Amino acid sequence: MSGGESGEVISESGRRFSTERVEEVVDLDVDLTIPREDSASPADGHLHSGVVADEENLVEKESHSGYAKNLYLYSEEGTSILLPNVLHSLANYSNTIPVASDPDTKPVVSANMGTFIGVFLPCIQNIFGVILFIRLTWVVGTAGAVCGFFIVFMCCCVTMLTAISMSAIATNGVVPGGGSYFMISRSLGPEFGGAVGILFYIGTTLAAAMYIVGAIEILITYMAPSLSIFGDTKIPENMYNNYRAFGSCLLVIIGLVVYIGVKFVNKFAAVALACVIFSILAVYIGIFVNFNGNDKLNMCVLGNRLLQMDGSGNCTKEKGSAMHNEFCKPKNEFDGPTCDEYFNKHEPKYVKGIKGLSSGVFFDNLRPSFMEQDQILSKTFLDEDVTPASHTNVNGTSEKEFYNQVIIDITTTFTILVGIFFPSVTGIMAGSNRSGDLADAQKSIPIGTIGAILTTSTVYLSCVLLFAGSVDNLLLRDKFGQSIGGRLVVANIAWPNEWVILIGSFLSTIGAGLQSLTGAPRLLQAIARDDIIPVLQPFRVSSSRGEPTRALILTLCICECGVLLGNVDYLAPLLSMFFLMCYGFVNLACALQTLLRTPNWRPRFRYYHWTLSFIGLSLCITVMFMTSWYYALLAMGIAGCIYKYIEYRGAEKEWGDGIRGVALSAARFSLLRLEEGPPHTKNWRPQILILVKLNEDLTPKHKKLFSLAAQLKAGKGLTVCVSVLEGEFQKKVGEAAAAKQALRKFIDEERVKGFCDVLVSPDVSIGITSLIQTTGLGGLKPNTVMLGWPSGWRQKADERTFLRALRAVSAAKMALLVPKGTQFFPDSVDRVSGSIDIWWIVHDGGLLMLLPFLLKQHRTWKSCKMRIFTVAQMEDNSIQMKKDLKSFLYALRIDAEVEVVEMMNSDISAYTYERTLLMEQRNQMLKELNLNKKRRRSMVEALVETEGNVEEKLPLVQAIVDSHHVEVRPPSKVRFKMEDEETGTTDEGVPPADGVSDDEDEDDSATYSSGNKDKSQTSVSSTPDKKENMKKLLDIKPDQDNVRRMHTAVKLNEVIVTKSHDAKLVIINLPSPPKSIAPEYEANYMEFLEVLTEGLDRVLMVRGGGREVITIYS
Repeated sequence: MSGGESGEVISESGRRFSTERVEEVVDLDVDLTIPREDSASPADGHLHSGVVADEENLVEKESHSGYAKNLYLYSEEGTSILLPNVLHSLANYSNTIPVASDPDTKPVVSANMGTFIGVFLPCIQNIFGVILFIRLTWVVGTAGAVCGFFIVFMCCCVTMLTAISMSAIATNGVVPGGGSYFMISRSLGPEFGGAVGILFYIGTTLAAAMYIVGAIEILITYMAPSLSIFGDTKIPENMYNNYRAFGSCLLVIIGLVVYIGVKFVNKFAAVALACVIFSILAVYIGIFVNFNGNDKLNMCVLGNRLLQMDGSGNCTKEKGSAMHNEFCKPKNEFDGPTCDEYFNKHEPKYVKGIKGLSSGVFFDNLRPSFMEQDQILSKTFLDEDVTPASHTNVNGTSEKEFYNQVIIDITTTFTILVGIFFPSVTGIMAGSNRSGDLADAQKSIPIGTIGAILTTSTVYLSCVLLFAGSVDNLLLRDKFGQSIGGRLVVANIAWPNEWVILIGSFLSTIGAGLQSLTGAPRLLQAIARDDIIPVLQPFRVSSSRGEPTRALILTLCICECGVLLGNVDYLAPLLSMFFLMCYGFVNLACALQTLLRTPNWRPRFRYYHWTLSFIGLSLCITVMFMTSWYYALLAMGIAGCIYKYIEYRGAEKEWGDGIRGVALSAARFSLLRLEEGPPHTKNWRPQILILVKLNEDLTPKHKKLFSLAAQLKAGKGLTVCVSVLEGEFQKKVGEAAAAKQALRKFIDEERVKGFCDVLVSPDVSIGITSLIQTTGLGGLKPNTVMLGWPSGWRQKADERTFLRALRAVSAAKMALLVPKGTQFFPDSVDRVSGSIDIWWIVHDGGLLMLLPFLLKQHRTWKSCKMRIFTVAQMEDNSIQMKKDLKSFLYALRIDAEVEVVEMMNSDISAYTYERTLLMEQRNQMLKELNLNKKRRRSMVEALVETEGNVEEKLPLVQAIVDSHHVEVRPPSKVRFKMEDEETGTTDEGVPPADGVSDDEDEDDSATYSSGNKDKSQTSVSSTPDKKENMKKLLDIKPDQDNVRRMHTAVKLNEVIVTKSHDAKLVIINLPSPPKSIAPEYEANYMEFLEVLTEGLDRVLMVRGGGREVITIYS
């Protein structure tokens, strides 16, 4: 077979295919491995190879492959994207973020975890937590059966509604590890996603702190009180200091375990899950075993007050007993023992703690028993029962006497109990975090998560009722079991022994802490790797073992801050805020996606509705502010700061999120409401369409147009930057894309809030006309066009394109801004001080008044003052004109100086006549010769150089010209030689003076001075025929209309230069373009404008759109 060594085969159709290369097509992050085209069997392709030695006798045989027979219509598409070749890769697409794994373990080949193992059990393990064992009985006793049931039911409703929304999002595609962060960020955008991701990370970290403090509470308070290093644990401060010290040590140990490897954490999770399940079963069995109660737990009650007991059973007032010695103490060293008044009035008695379901104690536990801090735990709420006694010391201070009574350590309300209990229902995201390990994630996540929530909710709600029906109210409200010798209440209900609960709850709490400290660093690393928060860049890296070591260190530091709080009751409401924020945004994401009805919103889970999501969102917000309004504001403030930081400094991401969809829907709604016609005068603002001319390297020629547009953006209008490329669209698609990218770059550099686009057209003028007609949408269309002055119009004949654009703008009833001398315009970062002079010649709807006002709102022009000049003729009353103009400006609320300039009637000067004559001679010459570009440039130079010959026939003309230049136009202002944009030099090779930039005046070499007379005479004398032709042109008589127009331009220019030579910006009315499209008329018009603005650095020529844009009314 020929060509075998080179790795190619030739099909019978003559096409070459590689035999060694495997093509890979990457599209939208999908890795599609395409089979080799030469690997088809004879039955599939009959792909032959062979090269005939004699090329003249090469015969191409017809291919018999199915591709050639049946799908030859799509042969141009290529075989790499035919469905049979890509279908398998699409069906097995996976783009998940790897979950926590041990680097030493072998990679899992396939995901085969089912609903029960992959979702249900992990959710059970994460939902059942420390609150169930150490706080649920206290919540039931304090809130009562009714309120306690409602607290649990409301918290479970929040998680159930969130699970429904989460199931819809999770089944709308692949959800990588990252859980709620991934779902929220891809549904609500990087700003919301990053903010909520950080909140979820902080919540997970604080949850680890809560689990650690809870584990230490079980250890020090109930399992081994002798380990206390701060004295008696019955004293709250000693107890909390123990929690802080031992909790910090446990945090270090857990951190080392997580750092060493995740393998142990994953194995210990199974042990922790078994402990949780067996502990709950032990509680249920114990409740029914003790159906009639038991006598193991007896409490000592003095009157209605509950006393602390050590389990010795000494509950008597006999003299010398422990109770008598506690309540009868000397007040000072001089007096004998005095017994407490409440002790003397009431008798102690034993009360059974576990009364059983048959006792009817349930009805005693129906009502809430909310109390305040430092009150005494009592059956009733009378002042004599709940208020501790006090005595006055020698120094006059009052001190409360608590004796050995059980004291309330925290003020309790319904909302506080909600915040403390809510962390016990979190953990519903565990299943979605493992979507990459599930055989059928879109089926397992909804069933497993909702099943776990139903199971845990049933357990919680039933425990509320069973605890209320089995345990005495005083014992339920004894948070730390001080009345039964510091024993855990729920542990003494369980069967067969309390150590089943103590050991089980301790190990399960340790396991929950390990899981939190394992997941939180990986969540932080996932956020950092999304590149949306620049400050998190250091945490995106992993160690050599693949562990997020830096993120783990930061997580341990934050967790230590939570451990130092030392109290589960303080930690629980705080971390509740972060989880509630996260759950609220999950509901918001589902509701937005449902309401927007985006085409990609196709979740397999059907049992959702946007109303359920909004109810879930409302519940989240309600619970947040019910629990703690200041914690809620803190969480929202953190989220807001992160949101604005990502918006200002973060990387832009396009994730197809719902917020973009909301913006699109809002824009659509607003556009439909906007009227098609022009807005009211009060709402008029410049919506600018910038016509940009590009150089050969696709950079804008007039770069300062962007700065000027940015400075005019005080009007908060729309800005669209467009350009036209000449050619065929199919051939210039790439160049158009590059040009658009260049425009976008300049827009971003100048911070212009707007859009850009590039049009490819066979003719530039037609393209500009099309853009003027079609740019915009509905009522949001540009009303103002800005284009730069074509400074090289004499050499490049740019006046035709420029004037066609002017006529199109005029026909479209749009305003027109033509800045001239843009290289002198300031950047947006510059500061300009001086004056902005407005020369108001004709009324244009007030645009000349509005533009300087808008410019002054920008910091660049803020220090400038406005001066308004208007021209009065001999027959006008200049005094009345000035008075009327001041009144008009006062009504417009515009501060400006006013001056009326009187123009005397004067004869047409010889300079005007000469200028007109030279203009018409040039036009006539170009018309007759029809020169090409290069010859035209040289002939124009020759025409200018013959000024010396004109002096021979008209000796007074040049003298008048020279005196005109000297007296009226200061040399520093007059620029008779135009600078080349690219090189920054004049045509004679001299660099431009006065800091002239190279943004404008490209290829302009025309001059009206006599500086090149010697050189020109040499050039002309070498060509006698040229001289003869030039002399014939001297017989032309200038048109009288042109002479009058030139006279107006010259006289106005003299006045403007005299009055505004030091102005930072001159704004003047732009005369109407000529109605005739003859080249000579257009060239004359351009010449008039050149004369009008000669000697001025910064000029903005303005033409109104034919309607009022400013009003005196409010």
